[in-house]
Amino acid sequence: MDTSEEHLLRQAIGLARAAREAGDPPFGSLLAAADGTVLAEERNTVLSDGDITAHPELKLARWAARELDPATAAATTMFTSCQPCGMCAGAIDRSGLGRVVYALSTEQLLALKPGGGFPGFRQDGPALLDEASAVVDGFYT
Repeated sequence: MDTSEEHLLRQAIGLARAAREAGDPPFGSLLAAADGTVLAEERNTVLSDGDITAHPELKLARWAARELDPATAAATTMFTSCQPCGMCAGAIDRSGLGRVVYALSTEQLLALKPGGGFPGFRQDGPALLDEASAVVDGFYT
């Protein structure tokens, strides 16, 4: 990571600080073009918006999917204060962003949270394969 990328990552940490000061969880992210120009920035607003999905990474992925063509999205880098969660990672992947640079890993974050992460949930499946396949078959061709 060069000094210009360190500067962008520090900006993301500053957005996390702003989220915390506003009473929200301390996470912030920004999306930069290949030349380092900041295209968009977001902070966590889960509590202030009353929306469990209001993570900055997810908001930026949605913005990129709406506003950027695929080639431009692929040339971007997201700088974020913490490694994206599974929900955000899925959105980032689907939006076609090219790269993510994060400050804290998930493991490091969990070490800072009393009690660790979120409780797991039960998943059962796959089931009704023939019926479910019939609905999807041919859609992606």
